[in-house]
Amino acid sequence: MSELIRDTVFGHFVRLITSGRMLQYAEERDPTLWKQYLDREQTKNMALYGNAEGPPSEEKLERDDARVSSEESSKTWVGNGDQQEQQEHQLSSTITGQRIDTEKGRDITMVTWYGDNDPEMPLNWSTFKKVFVTFEICLLTFSVYIGSAIYSAGTQDVVKQFGVSEVKATLGLTLFVAGYGIGPMIWAPMSEIPQIGRNPIYIGTLIVFVIFQVPTALAVNFAMLLCFRFLTGFIGSPVLATGGASIGDIFAPKKRAYAIGIWGIAAVCGPVMGPLVGGFAAQAKGWTWTIWELMWLCGFSLVLFIFLLPETSSSNILYRRTRRLRKLTGIQSLKCQPEIMAEHMTGKDVVLIALVRPITLNFKEPIVFLLNLYIALIYGLLYIWFESFPLVFEGIYHFELGEEGLAFLGILVGAILVIPPFFYYLYRVVEPQFNENGELQPEKRLPPAFVGGFCIPICLFWFGWSARPSIHWIMPIIGSSFFSFGTFLLFNSVLNYLPDAYPEYAASVLAGNDFMRSSFGAGFPLFATAMYNNLGIAWASSTLGFLSIAFIPIPFVLYRVSNSFPRFGTAKKI
Repeated sequence: MSELIRDTVFGHFVRLITSGRMLQYAEERDPTLWKQYLDREQTKNMALYGNAEGPPSEEKLERDDARVSSEESSKTWVGNGDQQEQQEHQLSSTITGQRIDTEKGRDITMVTWYGDNDPEMPLNWSTFKKVFVTFEICLLTFSVYIGSAIYSAGTQDVVKQFGVSEVKATLGLTLFVAGYGIGPMIWAPMSEIPQIGRNPIYIGTLIVFVIFQVPTALAVNFAMLLCFRFLTGFIGSPVLATGGASIGDIFAPKKRAYAIGIWGIAAVCGPVMGPLVGGFAAQAKGWTWTIWELMWLCGFSLVLFIFLLPETSSSNILYRRTRRLRKLTGIQSLKCQPEIMAEHMTGKDVVLIALVRPITLNFKEPIVFLLNLYIALIYGLLYIWFESFPLVFEGIYHFELGEEGLAFLGILVGAILVIPPFFYYLYRVVEPQFNENGELQPEKRLPPAFVGGFCIPICLFWFGWSARPSIHWIMPIIGSSFFSFGTFLLFNSVLNYLPDAYPEYAASVLAGNDFMRSSFGAGFPLFATAMYNNLGIAWASSTLGFLSIAFIPIPFVLYRVSNSFPRFGTAKKI
């Protein structure tokens, strides 16, 4: 438990006020342990070539080795008495005892992990710690995602209180969705900067998110309500993209799909439970109580995360280790690879990374763009289809506002039912395809999308044509479960494919995905009511079904093209 708390906000505060005497790290408890964190090979490369990777070519390596071989001294760096003192002096300049290349070498001693089993490396955390952190990421995702749909339960009260049309009242939903589509474009790349990490982004934005619920609920006019709905969506958005990156931090690719699947269920639960939780509150107390509920839920989550959410970014963990070692040893030449990569990064560079990288990945990589477009369409269909639920279950089946929220449970049940067969598929089909290095061709993640693509039109046709007074209300609810099958399989295929294809930029590439799907989710509800009123439930749902059919070939085509041309869509340095 102390290891779990040590890297939390509370843990850092305790270490600060006790000057590091409590919740100590291993190297603080054992002052001799620090030498085991040093990487001799990377240090040699820094001395000879000025980078940790080594020479740019084999020819260059041979030429440099021939030139430097005569300059090598003893490579033994642990001794006794005067010899030990001399070797430790050499260590402060280069671990190999070699002279530093005066042209391009650097006087840097590289810090790395304590072997492949280093307990501080997130991939080596205990199963309990990984499961608990995954639960926290899922809770944070649910807490933010529910903020969109929970508002929709009070839309009619907003119409009455502010004297606006129903379409304008819907802007409170769409602006929130637009906010959490734009936010990750900034927050997610920032979380990849070693000096920042994931936790400051999560905790800092969540604090503001909770505070901003107060002026939202107390809005004195419609413009103020819309302004704060957008701001809360924007501020609360990091986990919607970075959550997947955090899960990727702690699970190896072979097991990551299981955790991403659970995270996907948490994302589905938000929009599904929002009308249910908000419906009864809005029916009893008005629309403001939906916002207060959101504040209480996120406030509870915030307290939990302050005490129990550790940092998951391996780059940030290694960076902070290096800072501690410099302080403990007084050797200022100790540095780690993430620190070296970021040391020349200016404020302008940070802004460019935050704004340009997600857009570049999204619009210049064909596979990324097409998959994001498909997911965006499904997300837009989800939100426009949700707008038909009041027309069906209140207008046709005469449900009350709170009871209408129960109709969304069919979607949740569908999401739960699809997990066992999907996990079985991962275990029996996907895992055996990993090579001995734990690697998998990213396109092997796409086959579940082949099935998921057909489930979406099945749901829309079933729901649209069974929603009539002569047919029991359970039939459209059963039909709605197919949307869960489709979205779960499509989202998990894409959200596992993207980090596999772009492991170094997982948060950025997922931010681009979130931006596109949220853009569609924000715009589609604005014309939902008019479309369903003009076309009717059956034909409006069928129109959406035909649109989803047009996109079914995308994963098939991308899979075929990727297998025929392996270099197509391969991740590049951005």
